[in-house]
Amino acid sequence: MRKLFGALVILISGCHGNKNRPLPEQMDQLFTQEFKDNEPGAAVLVMLNGDTLLKKGYGISDIKGKEKVTPNTLFNIGSISKTFVSNTILLLATNGKLNVNDSLAKYFPNFKNPAIAKKVRLHHLLTHTSGLPDNRRAFHDSVYWLTARDEENWGPIENNDSLLFEPGTKFEYSNPAFNGLALIIEKITGRKWQQVVKERIFAPANMPTSKITDGPYPESGVAHGYLKSGSFYIEKDYGEEPTFAAAGNGGVWSSVNELANYEMALREGKILKKDLLEHSRSIMNYHPWKGDVPPFIGYSWFISQTADSVKIVSHTGTQGGFYADFVSIPEKGFLYIVLCNRSFPRQEFRKKILEMIKMKPRELFTPK
Repeated sequence: MRKLFGALVILISGCHGNKNRPLPEQMDQLFTQEFKDNEPGAAVLVMLNGDTLLKKGYGISDIKGKEKVTPNTLFNIGSISKTFVSNTILLLATNGKLNVNDSLAKYFPNFKNPAIAKKVRLHHLLTHTSGLPDNRRAFHDSVYWLTARDEENWGPIENNDSLLFEPGTKFEYSNPAFNGLALIIEKITGRKWQQVVKERIFAPANMPTSKITDGPYPESGVAHGYLKSGSFYIEKDYGEEPTFAAAGNGGVWSSVNELANYEMALREGKILKKDLLEHSRSIMNYHPWKGDVPPFIGYSWFISQTADSVKIVSHTGTQGGFYADFVSIPEKGFLYIVLCNRSFPRQEFRKKILEMIKMKPRELFTPK
């Protein structure tokens, strides 16, 4: 009888023991179970009220070299890059170099239908509400898109003769919009937009090793992205993934350490003034709105709430074999960043992490 009772105690404690373990251990176990030591993996950082609950690498960054992932490993962060382009546009607006109400006609006078260029404003590009169709595939074959940069990805957009909807009335996620915004940075500054971001954001945010795609660059010192095919992983980044060279929509390479520096610099007003940052991270409520769901986006950032109405600011990133998630709850001093070089159940993990810290999300949006 005593042996049976002892076995029951062990079984029960085994079922509930994880919830009684410290939060860092719970989080570590969650990612350890997902990523194997000898396969493509992830870097994870979780902060709460100034304390780092988890900062760790899992798996390897390169199948050939077998380098271990660390919090300093550089991953392509996919569409989280859009926030860097957006913030640079806002910096230029602050300096009086442009206005987010400017029409596209001011910067791109060669639209096939000039009326479209006059209707669409820069803020429509920033909020994915321009109504411009993504017509790129109609112009070139897949081989062309393996090396096509920002200009080649934006060019077909100027050939549109109609809109999907009136600007500011619906949401339609657009990668080319941010290729176009990157080109506007170059038109305004007369310099490569990558260099402008490095000086205006990377430098004040203390991001010394972060890089931005420029053709095949960077070719070394970064993780490689992979796609699983059966029991094997095949490389899926520059040269294998169409539009990977188009940097405005997904060209930033960074680490969880330096992205944490980015977020802290934003919160501390080192990049944008705090009132402008708050505006950029608030839902842009256009009228009239005809979308199937209410507006949920700021200037590139996706805005949602916890169950008790605390603002969640986030963006995901997907490009080639890279998957990323960036979630900030400034009011609670919370930050969650995960950078992966293979696919993983991103939304499921985000929800679990938020529930672990007692901040259950009210609703989760899934931007591309």
